[in-house]
Amino acid sequence: MTTIATDPPRNGPSPLERSYSRLGMLLIAPTIVVFSAVIVYPLLAAIYLSVFSIYTPTLEGEFVGADNYIEMLTGGVFWSSLLTTLIWTVGTLSLQIVFGVGLALLLHQNIWFRSLARSLVLFPYFLSTVVAVLVWRWLFNDLYGALNHGLMQVGIIDMPLDWLGSMPNAMIGVILVGAWKYFPFVVIAVLARLQTIPENLYEAARIDGAGPIARFWDVTLPQLRSVLTVIILLRAIWDFKEFDLLYLLTGGGPVTSTQTLSLLVYQEAFSLNRMGQAAAYSVGMMLVMLVFMILYIRRTKEES
Repeated sequence: MTTIATDPPRNGPSPLERSYSRLGMLLIAPTIVVFSAVIVYPLLAAIYLSVFSIYTPTLEGEFVGADNYIEMLTGGVFWSSLLTTLIWTVGTLSLQIVFGVGLALLLHQNIWFRSLARSLVLFPYFLSTVVAVLVWRWLFNDLYGALNHGLMQVGIIDMPLDWLGSMPNAMIGVILVGAWKYFPFVVIAVLARLQTIPENLYEAARIDGAGPIARFWDVTLPQLRSVLTVIILLRAIWDFKEFDLLYLLTGGGPVTSTQTLSLLVYQEAFSLNRMGQAAAYSVGMMLVMLVFMILYIRRTKEES
């Protein structure tokens, strides 16, 4: 009778495994420290401040419990700013997708200036926000702005428009600038996906008699659906929390017509010196963004 030798049962990890485990903990420790310093601590600090009535210059105040959240939910300023934020996000994101996909399809064609155009299309995305805003404020100027001058020259308007000082011109203006500034991200992502679509799919569609529009709807768009979903979720998160572009363009004006949640938090914290209320608004803003983040995480897990 033949016996089969088996390894003796192990009581625990070997010294080599314990050494690798300690090395892994040592390598990941800096990431944990940085993550805690830049994400966990500010989050916990915001939640802590939100239950106090804090005066910003001294950072002193008294405990008020849920009063800041009650004021946030019962007052109109939070909901109006949330509505403005959603209008800004949906408006600028829609234009980014439309122009980004359109330009990506154009740059995917074999045109003679394709290499140069692919380089130039990145210019708005890499341009400093401050510089971009200064240029656009000059274009929007109601007295000597090039935009008003051009519209009057072609007969579209009879007199200069106050683009950033009246509604709905101000909202239209910030949406246009936001779309111009960030649509290159969509172009890059979509163009990268277009280059991986098998050419035999288009050949099969041509054999079936599909024209350019039919090939786009039946071949290109289904192939782009996964990357467009990720782009929309990412850009929605980034646009929802946009601050510097809106602050430099309108500062939330006229009055509060373009005041988004990020501008509201800034105003409460540094203009009205109500740090506790600002922290409550920021927590509310974080909860809204959490919806987009959950959708993005679920989508990325489905793709993996």
